[in-house]
Amino acid sequence: MIHLPLVRQGPLRALAIRMLLAVMLVLGTVGVIYADRNGYRDLNEDGLTLLDCFYYAVVSLSTTGYGDITPVSPDARLVNVLVITPARVLFLIILVGTTLEVLTHQYRNSLRISRWRRKLKDHVIICGYGTKGRAAVSALLETGYDKSRIVLVENREEALRQATATGLAVVEGNATRSAVLNQADVKNCKAVIIATDSDEASVLITLTVRQLTAGQVRIIAAVREQENAALLKQSGAHHVIVSSSTAGRLLGLTTTAPPLIDVVEDLLTPGQGMALAMRSAERSEVGRNPRELQALVVALIRRGKVVPLGGEHACVVETGDMLVYIRDESATPAGVSV
Repeated sequence: MIHLPLVRQGPLRALAIRMLLAVMLVLGTVGVIYADRNGYRDLNEDGLTLLDCFYYAVVSLSTTGYGDITPVSPDARLVNVLVITPARVLFLIILVGTTLEVLTHQYRNSLRISRWRRKLKDHVIICGYGTKGRAAVSALLETGYDKSRIVLVENREEALRQATATGLAVVEGNATRSAVLNQADVKNCKAVIIATDSDEASVLITLTVRQLTAGQVRIIAAVREQENAALLKQSGAHHVIVSSSTAGRLLGLTTTAPPLIDVVEDLLTPGQGMALAMRSAERSEVGRNPRELQALVVALIRRGKVVPLGGEHACVVETGDMLVYIRDESATPAGVSV
């Protein structure tokens, strides 16, 4: 099931409101009839009880009208003209409107999903909306990624509600199932981020994604244990981030070299001082040593691989290279934050 961001109240709430209005209308009509019960005559001619008033109100508002209870006095007939008949019309509007509301809501939802599918292209699928999944979404949004091009796959109800409340599209289900990933249009996506809380689930999702996409979609996965990283790469993941070892190294840096952790946090947090960024090499930079460039280049990406900047052989920038550099966030952005 696909859950798009909410734009209005749900059909259950609308149904409850209409049912409440219908009950209030019936009770109000019963009160009017009971107050003028002497102006009505039934077949037994023994007067109307409160139950008779309920009976007459229900059959009149529903247009059933058995005719066993009829208004005979001028006052009762005037009340029927001014109160009962308008109430009957309003009652039918509420009932028919409720049915139409439910049907039109289903139609609108199907229409929105169809329109969403047509516009969906080069999107990023994030499996899991826990701590890692939320951080991944935040990182994408901070780098200017369009929220409409982010699709979550989640089966926990609470996480699903949180995601839709923030304006994200969510496919409800288990990401290890091919049908669920196909609903997220995994074959046409740009990348799949696997941010589950279980290494076993991450391996299964990686295998499923690779099978569905024939290895044409980039897979980024997070694992808890270092020993599972190799298994994930063998399963088809292009990038594997070991959360436990990364956190451990940061803890070690905090103990032995406290200022370094501040630098790392500064680099990874957009909008605060320094930030890592990436851009294509300019024509004037081709053939030059990255160390000689005005930007502080820390890495060179060539054909998807990192080229070492040090070593015995001097490295020069080639056409098509990507430069990873440190930029000042207070300056005008010149690249894409990473």
